[in-house]
Amino acid sequence: MQEQHYDVVVIGGGVAGLSGALALGRARRSVLVIDSGGPRNMHAENLHTYLGRDGTAPGEMLRIARDEVRRYGVMVREGTVVEVSRDKSFHVVLADTSVVHARRLLVTTGLTDELPDVPGIAQLWGKDVLYCPYCHGWEVRDETIGVLATDGRAVHQALHWRQWTTHITLFQHTGPEPTKEEHLQLAARGIPVVRGTVARLDTTGGRLSHLRLSDGGTAYPCRALVIAPWFRPRADFLAPLGVKPADFISGGQVIGRHIAADEAGATGARGVWVAGNVTSPLDQLIAAAAAGSRAAMAINTHLIAEETHRALNRPSPIGAGHSPSSIQKGALSLRRPWWTASGVVADHGRSGVSQGW
Repeated sequence: MQEQHYDVVVIGGGVAGLSGALALGRARRSVLVIDSGGPRNMHAENLHTYLGRDGTAPGEMLRIARDEVRRYGVMVREGTVVEVSRDKSFHVVLADTSVVHARRLLVTTGLTDELPDVPGIAQLWGKDVLYCPYCHGWEVRDETIGVLATDGRAVHQALHWRQWTTHITLFQHTGPEPTKEEHLQLAARGIPVVRGTVARLDTTGGRLSHLRLSDGGTAYPCRALVIAPWFRPRADFLAPLGVKPADFISGGQVIGRHIAADEAGATGARGVWVAGNVTSPLDQLIAAAAAGSRAAMAINTHLIAEETHRALNRPSPIGAGHSPSSIQKGALSLRRPWWTASGVVADHGRSGVSQGW
């Protein structure tokens, strides 16, 4: 089989990856998007708070996005990446044993939501079992909503979801006891607290109807249940490059793992960028798309710098022994780019993305 070489391989074909691929394709880069399917929002009926596409089904959104990137020569293929290594370039191995090569990687594989172990939750996830009020709050406005406490996020969630309904109950389940101040806040907003663990979710006609406690069967009417998943990034294949998950902290507590990166998506491995939920678990779709585009522009800037050094017969800026400061003394700065009227990349002293080399 003839070896395939690309400027950038995008691993993950959701909105972050396709947004990055769109920017790179329009920059006349050779780009391959590898997508294993099963996006995080696959269980949702529609996506929301995405300007211009609010209410679109997730599958339809991806179809539209794929058609757009293909207009610019971007290749999209189905497959699962199982291994990545590098010498002069990246070698990306797929589950079918095929190998593609890339000068840079953009990883947008998203995350896995690990759900509480309560019967019925997995079956209703994305429909009547929810997490983000900005994604689904409008659809269950004024309904009876329960919040399942499994960690310290529950009180914040209950107070937040109170914006969408007055019929809300916090179920203590396995979460910590609210503090005295939290009890005062919940009471002030008319949110009762039910102690005891939830044994299962009951349904009627395939939709959530009740939460049943483990105290012998007490049932509480419930139209939607809010949970707090544990976030786990889908990026094990990056470990050989030294890119491993780190704790993701929000509100002072660890609520999952993520691939750490700077504001442009550059990781600690040179040539590897990330965007979307794999690095920022709380991002909505529109923020993930923006992050993919931002990372793509950073990648293109790095490739321009490399090509300029090559044209000057200078060593590659990503080669061994070249520090960020030595590269920035050359023809192009690799700090965040700003395009002047003459079209030259200028350096205005912004924080850099040097870890991406």
